[in-house]
Formats: sequence, C-alpha cells, structure tokens
Amino acid sequence: ARTCRNCHKYFLALLQKKENHGSPVALFVFTADPIDILKILELSEDMEGVSLEAGLCTSRTGRKETDLSFKINRKIQVSVPTKQLFPDTPFPANFSLMTTVKAVKGSQVFLFSMYDTQGTQQLGLEVARSPVFLYEDHKGQPTPEFYPTFRKVNLADGKWHRVAYSVEGQSVTLYVDCEKVDTLDLLRGFDPHISTDGVTVFGTRLLDEDVFEGEIQQLLIVDEPGAAETYCQNYIPDCDAPLPYDSILAEAVEVSSSKSNRKCSKE
Repeated sequence: ARTCRNCHKYFLALLQKKENHGSPVALFVFTADPIDILKILELSEDMEGVSLEAGLCTSRTGRKETDLSFKINRKIQVSVPTKQLFPDTPFPANFSLMTTVKAVKGSQVFLFSMYDTQGTQQLGLEVARSPVFLYEDHKGQPTPEFYPTFRKVNLADGKWHRVAYSVEGQSVTLYVDCEKVDTLDLLRGFDPHISTDGVTVFGTRLLDEDVFEGEIQQLLIVDEPGAAETYCQNYIPDCDAPLPYDSILAEAVEVSSSKSNRKCSKE
C-alpha cells in the first residue's frame, strides 16, 4: 500500500481547517446524485495556476457557449476532508468513478487520491499509459501486486478522454470514450469498506513530486456502478447533444454574478 506514515498532523490540520465547509447541491436529478469532486474541492480560476478554457466540445447543440474546463498549468495542491464528499453516508461498496480529462502527453500521475487517517491510499485514478486502478479496502485488499492495470489504453496522449470506471463486486470495468475497454478482477474482500475519515487529494499523491497538468472538465463519483456505462449519455454526451450536467458553467456564472454585484454595490 502507498502509505504516508508522517501525515497525521497534516490530516488533522486539513480536517480542522475544512470541517465547516458545506456540501454541494446537485443541479440535476439522476438515478443517484453525483458527487461533484471539483466543486467540493472548490477548484476555481481564481487559484494561481488555474484558468478557464474550452472543454471537450468547442460548440454544442442547444447552447452558444463552449464547454468549459479547468486548465492546470502549474503544480497546485488541493485537498479536502473526505467527509465533505460523504457527509452523511459511508463510501459505497459499488460505485462509478468518472472524469473528462485531457492530460499533458506522457503524463503518469494520479488525478484523484483518497487516504485514510493513517495515510494509506485507498482509492486512486491514474492518468497514464496502461493506467492502474488503485483500490484497497479496510483489510488491505487487494495488495499492490494485484491492483487492476488496464494495458490496452493510453489516457495520457494529450487528447480529451471520457473515462469511467465501474466497480461492482469483485471486478472493475473501464470505459473510455463511450467504449468498454476491459473488465478486470478486483480482489477485494466480500464486505469492503473505504474510510471517509481521511483526506481526498486532487492531482497527485501525498509525497509525490509529479502533479497533474492539463485540463479537466468533470470528476464525479456516483453511488451506482451502472452510471459508468452510460457516462457518455447521462453526464457528458457527444457535441450534438446538450450537457445535462455542467457544474463548471454554473460556477462561472455564479462567480461572474457575484463580482458584478460587488461592483454595483461599490458604485
């Protein structure tokens, strides 16, 4: 297991700093409400090294605006207590982890990492050639040599990709750009638990030097393993269909409105 053994003070500081922040409100109703990780992390163009750019589609049916994404062009560290992702519920045993992302060509980084309070990485989404799906339950299963590795795909070729993992039972299925890549064994226990008492880190792993650089439009967890298969229909469809879920656009409008209101109040 990837363990950060000297991170207890780090975790405590993060938890104390973030514990009063609210949870997000989903903009649309789905079979299961998505957990919008980017929104909970409060990723914003106001952060140094982060800008708003065009996303997967530069034009889309039903709207004049381009899709929007966050471009990460320098090393940033963004983290949040995992309790903010799951304030009232445990981490689901079966779920979908989905993202729309364009990584710098040749990258090998973890876009998303979830740790317990001991600093053990429990979940990780790697952006790389032959990416690893890192999952480790409360009993340390599977061990690193048995982490599923998807050798038929390259997520770090400098292009946009819609990536969706479906975790159900003893297997994990990867879908990339609306096509099933493979289903691999996930040799975890039959009653697996992932702790929500630690921290969630965006763009890297604790103590790693490599950090995600590129663009990201969406990063979701859904308490429904079937969501991954329909990711391209229900969450981020092709450019000839409207977006059913776009938290970045909503956030940009909210920020713009807030700035305008502040300007008007000064006048």
